Amino acid sequence: MNILIQLSHPAHFHLYKNVAKNLIDDGHQVHIIIKTKDILEDLLQHANLPYYNILRNAHRKSKLGIFWDMLVRDWRIMVYCKKNKIDLLTGSTPEVAHVSWLLHKYSINTGEDDLSIVPAFGKVAGPFIQCFLAPIACKSGKLERKSVKYPGYQKLAYLHPKRFVPVREVVEKYGIEADKPYFLLRFASLKAHHDGGIHGITTEVAQHLIDMLTPHGRVLITSERELEPQFEQYRLHINPLDIHHVMAYATLYLGDSQSMAVEAAMLGVPSLRFNDFVGAKKISVLEELEHDYELTYGIASAAPEQLYEKVAELLAMPDLRSEWQQRRIRMLNDKIDVTAFFTWFIEKYPESAEITRQRATDDEFWRQF
Repeated sequence: MNILIQLSHPAHFHLYKNVAKNLIDDGHQVHIIIKTKDILEDLLQHANLPYYNILRNAHRKSKLGIFWDMLVRDWRIMVYCKKNKIDLLTGSTPEVAHVSWLLHKYSINTGEDDLSIVPAFGKVAGPFIQCFLAPIACKSGKLERKSVKYPGYQKLAYLHPKRFVPVREVVEKYGIEADKPYFLLRFASLKAHHDGGIHGITTEVAQHLIDMLTPHGRVLITSERELEPQFEQYRLHINPLDIHHVMAYATLYLGDSQSMAVEAAMLGVPSLRFNDFVGAKKISVLEELEHDYELTYGIASAAPEQLYEKVAELLAMPDLRSEWQQRRIRMLNDKIDVTAFFTWFIEKYPESAEITRQRATDDEFWRQF
């Protein structure tokens, strides 16, 4: 088949990178379409994956501008699909749904956020979605009838032990001693369309955390937003493809990033997320990881004292790493190799959607992944 994969965020690169390689190895033509977004292009270049950038000057600040950019991408992807005789489109974007509907092509939209977290996606893409592939934990709302659910998480597509093994030498080339305690802090920009009104780690909270952590080990910061001068000494300058190796050996992850909290959980690293998604805007995947597997903790930004108490509790915990690795094993025993499932699902679509729905509760079916 001629398969188009649209990536609109660095997280989507990680989700699809192994799937794309599998599809190519199986003889399919894979076309990766992107827009300019953060380090997305750098990731593709480092991974030697060919791609086509359809919109280099995106991210307009007004809602009208964002809507216009989407229409531009719709048009350009439609032209690209016609020119390259695309058979199937997949990705986490409204454009995948729009273009496949207009051209009467097969399409698979993927997602991990509850629809209540990204209501704009449901309104703009929902009516046109053909198939919505999501974890069982995800609450798809109005998209439920179009959903196909699987026992896994998107981030297991690249952090499942069959897909990723951390390498000590990768960590140590950055001057980090993998055998000694260190802490990874992540400051997100919180400027995405679904982040409106969301607050996270302030300068004061960051300084307090650093003061707590430095007696116990080294502090490393990776940040989407501009860092205050006093924090520059902690900044981690790293090839973006290596961040998961550094995360895997960390003693603790703290941040206001949802995605990296999930990634840390996938690797069996204790993680604390501190933002306003915790509480009123509960995210089902993170709720499952927190309450069913106890791999991560969420604390609202209005309660910094709770954050400090939890950090102190974890620092005092004996055998912290081995305990979290046991929790990770329990989680992995319940989940599948998402890359293997996605590869099969795309290659066998649309029959795969019906098969998966029919055998959703069949353990034997899921064991093949």
